[in-house]
Amino acid sequence: MGIVPDPTSVRWPEMIDNQEKNTVFLKPLVTSPKIEVGDFTYYNDSDDPTLFETRNVLYTAGPEKLIIGKFCAIASGAQFIMSSANHPIFGSTTFPFFIFGGTWLERTADFLPKIHSSGNTVIGNDVWIGRDAVIMPGVTIGDGAIVAARAVVVSDVAPYTTVGGNPARVLRKRFSDEDIARLLRVAWWNWPVETITEHVRIIWTGTPAELEHAATNAGLPSSSHNFA
Repeated sequence: MGIVPDPTSVRWPEMIDNQEKNTVFLKPLVTSPKIEVGDFTYYNDSDDPTLFETRNVLYTAGPEKLIIGKFCAIASGAQFIMSSANHPIFGSTTFPFFIFGGTWLERTADFLPKIHSSGNTVIGNDVWIGRDAVIMPGVTIGDGAIVAARAVVVSDVAPYTTVGGNPARVLRKRFSDEDIARLLRVAWWNWPVETITEHVRIIWTGTPAELEHAATNAGLPSSSHNFA
């Protein structure tokens, strides 16, 4: 099969331009049960990319999870804000008295179950998240989407859609609806790594039709949508 990166290793020596110091695969780094990352998803940071779990995933006190698919590219400074960052707005103030414990907690504890959760944050496969982008709680970003640098994503992003701005808005669809459906059926990220390696040139440079043709010739069945 030749030399391919090992998704169970944090870094790999074959990476071009000596970028291995700045780029890490996230799956072998993650320790929190609230964060799930698929194979080959990487994070790049010239400071210390190994600190992704503590620097880039914020407010994890609640039960909500961050789920990131396979083959995603996450640029330096991208942040995922989890649901615990949201302050309750029951009455006249947003000040979170309960977090300080003691009598303040005792007198407000019965309201805690009423705090709204935005749910899990889900990032699909083959997603590119640009530098300093912010993903807000409970957002779902579809397969093949692109999030522009410094975008603030406050709502769901459809597959193979490019978004940017604050709040993020749709800039364009990357492909026609027909081709997007084709790519989601092919779901190349779920192929065995040997098959991906064999067809890597078509995956990287080919059209959706050419990729579908390659999948058919390889006898690969259509895949159902799969984020993880």
